[in-house]
Amino acid sequence: MNAVLDIVPVRTKRQWRDFHHLLFKIYADDPHWVPPLLLERKFHFQPHHNPYFQHARAEFFLAYRGGEPVGRITAQIDQLHLERYHDATGHFGFIEAINDAAVFAALIAAAEDWLKAQGMTRSIGPVSFSMWDQPGLLVDGFDTPPYVMMGHSPRYYEKHIVAHGYRKAEDLIAYRYGPDAPAQTLEKLLKRSMRGGEVTLRNIRMDKAHFREEVDILLDIINDAWSDNWGYVPMTRAEINELAGILRLLLRPGDVAIAEYQGKPAAFSAAFPNLNEAICDMKGRLLPFNWIKLLWRMKVRRPKTGRMPMMGVRKALQSSSMGAALALSVIQSVRKFNFDRGVVESELGWILERNARVRHVIEMVGGVPYKTYRVYEKPI
Repeated sequence: MNAVLDIVPVRTKRQWRDFHHLLFKIYADDPHWVPPLLLERKFHFQPHHNPYFQHARAEFFLAYRGGEPVGRITAQIDQLHLERYHDATGHFGFIEAINDAAVFAALIAAAEDWLKAQGMTRSIGPVSFSMWDQPGLLVDGFDTPPYVMMGHSPRYYEKHIVAHGYRKAEDLIAYRYGPDAPAQTLEKLLKRSMRGGEVTLRNIRMDKAHFREEVDILLDIINDAWSDNWGYVPMTRAEINELAGILRLLLRPGDVAIAEYQGKPAAFSAAFPNLNEAICDMKGRLLPFNWIKLLWRMKVRRPKTGRMPMMGVRKALQSSSMGAALALSVIQSVRKFNFDRGVVESELGWILERNARVRHVIEMVGGVPYKTYRVYEKPI
């Protein structure tokens, strides 16, 4: 007979250690899992380090059996989501567990009970913590490692979540693309869009005098471009400031392209070096010497893979041929910069499955869908 299963809220230092280290048990035999940096994960869950908690609240649960951690989950409520949609919807996220239906059922029930006690009538997940973070459960594309800021999970997670009454809400598609692309077609389209001088392309200015202004431009474009997307909530000033710190640390000017239309910023795209390539052998630890190795790999050797996590075209232009040209121009600019400097493969996404317009643009530059992340929903 199995030992008693206990679900407890995470409170103590030992419980937090179990919460973060559980992944090493779950993924011990998965060659494609990339252990996250434990120090970064610790900060990510602390309200004074993560600006998400300025507009959200959460509870964290662990499942123990016989004193051993066997699962975890979070439940969270985003005030910005509620203010935008007025739909009494909360989220669950960071679900990890052994292949045991009882463990999944108990964890999901704990998250739902907490959400219901807060007045929620619908649950969406996994969303870890927000749509700007790592949304969705991997349901296709298990045979390659995840790129930076993307999730990974065992195949059995899906059956246990669906068994608890959850159904597909949205699919998020990740595209793989390499240095080969239909260059002749692209060049023809780009030349046509640039004709007449209405579109100019430039890189982000990283110098101290202009960087803050540039970040404001990116924030303005992305909040306008993504505002009609499913599940969208605006990125806050604190969240963009945190992102700006990452941009300054990791990116070169050519990694961010801004397209101006009729003299005004109208589109941008950004590519990040794939941190997961640099940390995959570190077992989650930076100390004592891995931080030196990480700096060298990121700043000197540079990863040979990258990810384009953000691209946006102002909403007023999205359904026009000019909007497509703007998207092509910023993607191609960042793409060429990186492949000319030794990147051999990249990921572009995620993109909502329903976003046919953007998916078409990505496929025009040679993108091939290779991973699918699913977000589920359930009335509670």
